[in-house]
Amino acid sequence: MSDVEVEFYWRPGCGFCAALRRPLMASGLNVKEINIWEDPGAAERVRSVANGNETVPTVIIGSTALVNPSFDEVEAAVRAESAA
Repeated sequence: MSDVEVEFYWRPGCGFCAALRRPLMASGLNVKEINIWEDPGAAERVRSVANGNETVPTVIIGSTALVNPSFDEVEAAVRAESAA
């Protein structure tokens, strides 16, 4: 669909993360998976866009941060970033 990078922040045991991961992996999008429990900087980045919380899944596309988004919201953000 696009060469826009989708930063997908997740953690083990997160059902919402698993639910979003399935369509992301099947989509063909350029997804970079980042486990916030293994990367303190990633946890900090999530807190910076999620009102100080480590809410996952969080997806960052360009300058757009989406906290617990639907796959449709991710696709829309990728399209917007591609058009920019």
